[in-house]
Formats: sequence, structure tokens, C-alpha cells
Amino acid sequence: MKNIISLKKIHKGYQLGKTFVPIIKGVDVEIKSGEFVVLMGPSGSGKTTLLNVLGCLDTPEEGDYFLDNNNVANLDEDELASIRNKYLGFVFQSFNLIPDLTVLENVSLPSFYAGNESIPKAKEILKKIGLEKRLHHRPNELSGGQKQRVAIARALINDPEVILADEPTGNLDSKSGQEVMAIFKELNESGKTIILVTHDDYTASFASRRINLKDGLIA
Repeated sequence: MKNIISLKKIHKGYQLGKTFVPIIKGVDVEIKSGEFVVLMGPSGSGKTTLLNVLGCLDTPEEGDYFLDNNNVANLDEDELASIRNKYLGFVFQSFNLIPDLTVLENVSLPSFYAGNESIPKAKEILKKIGLEKRLHHRPNELSGGQKQRVAIARALINDPEVILADEPTGNLDSKSGQEVMAIFKELNESGKTIILVTHDDYTASFASRRINLKDGLIA
């Protein structure tokens, strides 16, 4: 399998007043197409910061980031947005659904921004994950597990090669968490590359590889 992601000597930190606080300190990572990888480590270890770099939501201060052989480390915001639309789908702990939109509208929204809005495809994805009877409900009418399944469907609408998830079971009860992780496992078995941040050993057990971070370094 080819490398879909390759990080070389990545550094990332943040300016707090006059002080620069380093978070990621020279990380090298390679992830092959079709892998299911979890990022683990204690709070403050740099997991979410690294995920944001991988998702082209943040740019590193130093180093190279090759996504499908394209060095995206120094792209501007418009170029990064294009890369995100083409390659990446995102699932967040807090779902990030738009409350005034229906389930169908929430799922379709990324395809609208990408210029290829597809209501039929959104309906097809929602049917696959068991939400075909919730198309016209709004987020406040859904359970936590249903909201996260909507978020997964939204991540899939542009057919990304890589799905990034930040603590996707963190706000769910154990049964809903199991159902969500079963969806991620099925997506991985269908060929999607999954990169997931978690503190939870059960969630991590679905992955084929763990990357442990401590103090901004791979432990």
C-alpha cells in the first residue's frame, strides 16, 4: 500500500502573549492508504494539534507534510480548503451540526460548498447508516448517537480518502459508542483511511495501529 500521509520533522505551537508554546516537536509519521490509526496520549500531549495539522486545519511552523504526494505544509488558506474538500472528511466530538438545518441539509452542505451538491447521494449515505427515517428532523430531535452518525454521513458526502475523527465517542453512551465505532470499522474495511483521536482503550481496539504521543513527541 502507498503512503497517503507522510509527515517529516513537523513542528507546531502557539503564541501566548510574548511567549511561544511548542506543542508538536519534530514529529515524523507515515500512514498508508487504508490504515485505521488512533492517536493516543495524555491531555496536553499534542493529539488534537497533530490531528488539526493532518486535517489541514492548521499549518506547521517547520517540516513537510505530504498528502498523496502533495506537499501541503506551506499552502495558503484557499489551497488548503481545496485539499480538504478533495481528500478529507471530519468528525468531531461535539458533532458540529447546524441546528436550523435538517439532517439531509446538514449532510449535503459540504457537497454544496464543493460545487457538486448531491441530495440523492446524501439520502443514500443516510440510508446505509440507518437514518433514512430522520431525513427531515433537526439535530435537537436526535439522540447523541444519531447526531454522530449524521456527522459521519456529512464527512462522507464528498467521498474523501481520509476520515479524521476527534474523540467521536466522547459524548456518547457505551451502546451508541459501539454503534459509531462499528461504522468506522466498516468504512475502513471498505478502503477508507481512518485517523482517530481517543483516550479510550475500547475505541482504540478497532484500529490496526496506535500512535502514542507524549509532550509533543511520539512515545
